[in-house]
Amino acid sequence: MRDYHLSKLFFDLQTPAAAAEYCAHRDAVLARYPLKPEVRAAIESNDVAALAPLVNAYLLRFYFLVSGMPEEEFLRRIRASGVKSYG
Repeated sequence: MRDYHLSKLFFDLQTPAAAAEYCAHRDAVLARYPLKPEVRAAIESNDVAALAPLVNAYLLRFYFLVSGMPEEEFLRRIRASGVKSYG
């Protein structure tokens, strides 16, 4: 099941200014979104497998690239997770 607030966060980070602000002040940006505690924890721990079923695959991939995770690492984690709903 998709999470609207998580999707909105990831969507909003598509603008360069928002992405830069997120990288500089992640906690302040996250505070603007009413995320469930477990979703916020998954963001903070870079838990690809936990976030994958909650958001569009393109937004998920974009988010992890913006947050600084190398694409190879993201792909390794998504494949290792066995998440079937990715995409």
